[in-house]
Amino acid sequence: MTVIVAGKVFVDPEARDRCVEAHRGIVEAARDYPGCIDVAISADLVDPGRVNIFEHFESKEALDAWRSVAPRPTGDCELKDVQVFKHVIAASGPPFD
Repeated sequence: MTVIVAGKVFVDPEARDRCVEAHRGIVEAARDYPGCIDVAISADLVDPGRVNIFEHFESKEALDAWRSVAPRPTGDCELKDVQVFKHVIAASGPPFD
């Protein structure tokens, strides 16, 4: 079963772009990691203090293996609120029928 980690974190608006950039190396490395389908850490288009998180891995084992070797962010980000959840997906298909 695939695993998705998704949600949002909140930071000071003036620190948001710096926080997103601090995760660039993690995103680049994750996308090249075996079992990673996609990873994105991005600034929200509407809320200046929100960072959106999305990780999609082939399995829990692939996610766990990645987490054991993942690099750290290149800078500090003080997170004010974290609303990120792990989802185990049994089936997937087209978004529109």
